[in-house]
Amino acid sequence: MSVAGGVTPSVLETLEFAAALERVAAHAAGPLGAARVRARTPSADPDAVRGALAQVAELAARLLADDAIRAEPVPDIGPALDLLAVPGSALEGPALTEIGRALAAARIVATELARLAPAAPRTAALRVDPPRREIEKRLGESLDSEGEVLDSASRALARARQAVRETRERLVKQLEAMLGSLDPAERAPDAAVTVRGGRYVIPVRSTARSRVGGIVHDESATRSTVFVEPPEAIELGNALRAAQSAEQRELLRVLRELTDLLRPHRSAIAAAWDMCIAFDDLCARARYAVLINGFTPAIGTGPVAIRGGRHPLLLGSAVDVVPFDLVLAPDEYTVLVSGPNTGGKTVLIKAVGLICLMAQSGIVPPVGPQSVLPVLDSVFADIGDRQSIAASLSTFSAHVAALRDILEHAGERSLVLVDEIGSGTDPAEGGALAAAVLKALTRRRALTLATTHLGALKKLATETVGIVNASLQFDAETLTPTYRLLKGVPGRSYGLAIARRLGLAPDVLEVAGRAVPDSERELDRLLAVVEAQAREVEARERELTERELVLRDDAAKIAARADAVAAREREVQARARTLERGAREQARAYLLEARRKVEEALGRARAAVDEATAREARRLVEQAIEETEGEGKQESPQGQGWMSLDELRRLRRSPDSPLPAPPSLASPPALAHSRAPSPAQAAAARASSEVSLIGLRRDEAEAALLKALDDAVVADLPYLRIVHGKGTGALRQLAHAVLSADIRVQRFGFAPAAQGGHGVTIAELKG
Repeated sequence: MSVAGGVTPSVLETLEFAAALERVAAHAAGPLGAARVRARTPSADPDAVRGALAQVAELAARLLADDAIRAEPVPDIGPALDLLAVPGSALEGPALTEIGRALAAARIVATELARLAPAAPRTAALRVDPPRREIEKRLGESLDSEGEVLDSASRALARARQAVRETRERLVKQLEAMLGSLDPAERAPDAAVTVRGGRYVIPVRSTARSRVGGIVHDESATRSTVFVEPPEAIELGNALRAAQSAEQRELLRVLRELTDLLRPHRSAIAAAWDMCIAFDDLCARARYAVLINGFTPAIGTGPVAIRGGRHPLLLGSAVDVVPFDLVLAPDEYTVLVSGPNTGGKTVLIKAVGLICLMAQSGIVPPVGPQSVLPVLDSVFADIGDRQSIAASLSTFSAHVAALRDILEHAGERSLVLVDEIGSGTDPAEGGALAAAVLKALTRRRALTLATTHLGALKKLATETVGIVNASLQFDAETLTPTYRLLKGVPGRSYGLAIARRLGLAPDVLEVAGRAVPDSERELDRLLAVVEAQAREVEARERELTERELVLRDDAAKIAARADAVAAREREVQARARTLERGAREQARAYLLEARRKVEEALGRARAAVDEATAREARRLVEQAIEETEGEGKQESPQGQGWMSLDELRRLRRSPDSPLPAPPSLASPPALAHSRAPSPAQAAAARASSEVSLIGLRRDEAEAALLKALDDAVVADLPYLRIVHGKGTGALRQLAHAVLSADIRVQRFGFAPAAQGGHGVTIAELKG
């Protein structure tokens, strides 16, 4: 049970809160981060809960975009930090090495948090500045990875160790020489220089002890061998001891020096270390949120609304988890869940409890978008077997004791979870007791979820404001649970139906059916009708949803096609404008060439024609050039078309004039001459800048277009105008298909609106 103002360990155990935390802790990078997750407890401060969840949601969003975000594991330097607080203390080498590792990790984490600051300011708020890099560098130069002090830690230590090595080497050589000088009968088998009691000795037989002399430091188990330090080696052994003592003094001095180096920075080291653990904890919670596809619930902003809720311990298992929706109105406080066994009622209420506790512990629970959770001061759970032999309590007695504790402490900000309320005694008395308890909790506005099999309680929701029925859907045909929560509808027991399916004798079932009260049978019949209607509505909703999805998909496709058509139209219009500008520039070039030719002809023809006629010809040519140049610099809103042959014929003289006519837009300029035309000139004479396909069959139109293309290419025409009309679009499609496949066509597009628009296609030919 729980007490006011918190959640007791027994409630956390009942709801398996530790197991849920373990699922989250599994995503931590190091053991300290995992331990920080396991130590999380629910908070009753709404602002603190909102802040913690917002921080997790922020980092989870970054993880979706950048999965490379990682926390750094750190060693446990807590004991070393405690020792640093003791003046005059000295840390051992391994402890100093672990602090060095922690500082290196803190520097990486601080850099990562600084990188995340623009996109994740809540996460970056964890960042603290680690101690200066020189401290970390000094530790690295003085200690190896195992915590052994290196010779480079100080010159005095290096000299002391060198003295130890040299003295030991002289001592060992001396002892080996003495051992070699002994008679084989005096030496122990496989004799070699060894160490006993910190002194270097040689093994000799006990019988030769007096002849060797010296100090005996040890003997074998059989006492046949003694380990002797000869008199000649005692002085050198003492020198070795002195050198080793000097080494230890310098080693201790180095450790004290390193410790004193760290001591002023103890607080900064502790903060940096805690930053690493906190970031690991946050990363674990964020990765869990991404894994379960959890959405951050709103905290304490309205009635409870759990959408797409799932039991945290069922996720990732072989069980097919069915999400549930539990949405309460502002005046609904108690949910009475009924229905057959194995329907998942107990799992449901435990899931609600776990979801609330996880959210208040700063963990995004497995809920869908637009979920709203309360901020609870206390949680009560009366779930499972309550029988206690040690306390001499029956199941019902334990149940009543639990209800008593709940009624003594539950209030407006409490969550009450009661499994099989009113069970364990006579159904009539149990139902009456359960009804009274539920009414009392409802008056206190405590959020209550209770499961029951008692038919009498199913009517309670219709009689009491604030109490609502609910059930977990059961397939009446297969007699299997679907685990879908239905609010507002009590569940049927299906007891007789299940017994029938399990093969209970029909005559027994018939007697049992007659014994069921008429009111219960009538209620069961009504519930069956409601369930059937609910299934029908659900099926219709699914059908409508599927249709809506299809319509949305079709609308999206239509919109995409419309965008594509619009883009194509813009492209064609732009292409047409480009072609139009090119045509005008070409026309202007032709006219300029024509003026040059006219000037030459005027010089030759001045004797044959009067001056007024020549001036008139020049004026007409220059006027056409100016008009063409002006059109090339300015486009009308509707887009002007190409200059036609008729427009260019303004420019011709009378038939009796000796001046040649200026060339049309569709043919290169040329002066009239009397020589016989060449084959190319003959093709140019046959070529036309326009071909009409209107009224032709498909094969006729294709042949006509190909011939026009051949003639235009041979005549070196820059453009070909194809008139296909609008109609059904068949001729247009044919023309575009032919133009697309012809490598002699550089590009093509519709003519401007003033010259036919989509009924005419202009093809630009390669030069």
